[in-house]
Amino acid sequence: MKLSKFILAAMLFTGTAMQFSSCSDNDTPVVYYPVTLSITLPQEISEANILDEEYAFRNVSTNQVKTFTDKADIELSPGLYDVTYTAHVQLSNGVTSTMRAQSQSVQIKEGANSITLMAYNTIESDDLIIAEVFFTGTTTATGAQHRGDDYIKLYNNTDHVIYADGISIFESNFNTTAKYDYTPDIMGESVAVWAVYTVPGNGTEYPVQPGEYFLIADNAYDHRTTNELSFDLSHAKCEWYDESQAASQQDVDNPAVPNMDKIYCYTRSIYMLANGGNRAVGIARINKDAETFLTENVYDYTYMLVTPAISKEMTGSAYFIPNSCVLDVVNCSTETGYQWNVTSPALDCGWTWCSMNNSDKTRFFTSVRRKMLYLNENGNPVLKDTNNSTDDFNSRVTPSEIELQGTAINADGTKCTTRTYDGVTPMP
Repeated sequence: MKLSKFILAAMLFTGTAMQFSSCSDNDTPVVYYPVTLSITLPQEISEANILDEEYAFRNVSTNQVKTFTDKADIELSPGLYDVTYTAHVQLSNGVTSTMRAQSQSVQIKEGANSITLMAYNTIESDDLIIAEVFFTGTTTATGAQHRGDDYIKLYNNTDHVIYADGISIFESNFNTTAKYDYTPDIMGESVAVWAVYTVPGNGTEYPVQPGEYFLIADNAYDHRTTNELSFDLSHAKCEWYDESQAASQQDVDNPAVPNMDKIYCYTRSIYMLANGGNRAVGIARINKDAETFLTENVYDYTYMLVTPAISKEMTGSAYFIPNSCVLDVVNCSTETGYQWNVTSPALDCGWTWCSMNNSDKTRFFTSVRRKMLYLNENGNPVLKDTNNSTDDFNSRVTPSEIELQGTAINADGTKCTTRTYDGVTPMP
């Protein structure tokens, strides 16, 4: 049978329009199938004027991304895809807003496919943003992990002073490399967290000028005194400190650097950012003291743990922060282990990484840093902030503190000799 007759017969047999790519005699034809995509809009903007739309499909196996601006044109080859929808809309009051929707690991099969997504009105804030998260840490010359030099760096991307007083840092309770169906599902309204620490102050003690950074450290001391390959964090604006109940694991307190107010942490010893980078890190303004938060923000949930050996309902408990309180969030994962975002698309439609996999020993001495768009008229960096960490962050780059101090970039002790605005864009 000739190829043209074969294609016609296949189309008649399936009753579905298909598209074959051109190929050589030795290649297997790639077949594309139509995808019908439906977007459920939030009630408050269901009548808004949609200015533009983009539909992005990332093939989980190949990491290739196909984008469409007209949903009538969507055709994909079979496979698993992460789907992201972004639209700019004009509200009745003339204000322009952004809507986002996302779904991970969507199966595209042979024949017709249908996908329904729930869109969220992107939560915007005129506040500090996350410029960098250094969660991997450093090692000693023998390759042993050094503890306590992880940090979070915030940035004032606006044209006015912002006070860091009352800003909480948090880390997600759920894991971006292990997906479960948690019940009840609160992700549309809140973030489940397992650690929350708040910058102290009366509201005007920690001013952050336009174009300034605000460094929050795990242990705010000169780490070169205990690991020659690390760097100095004694200039941090504040640090998180734990009164450990484990005699063998005591925290280090620098009395010259203010401690953050501890709202909650899952561990009874000392807290470090997940150094594999498989959770979301964010900042929020909760406006509650610890006692009130721990009383009013409890989240009890269940999920099914399914393995080849068992299928069992599991229970868990965490705390939650309403999405409306969240200022910024960065979903972090491993390059090959990513399964889903653990926050609403209204907060983040992407993810970033440092570690290639859970056992990657080359992840140390690297961080994720927000991309610079340009320098403004005052010479300050303007950082990219689209609530999509894939687009907004440079993955697996040299941490800013290592660049600024010219310290080691690896366990061999090689010194950093370059400075950049964002891990990629060089400084003059």
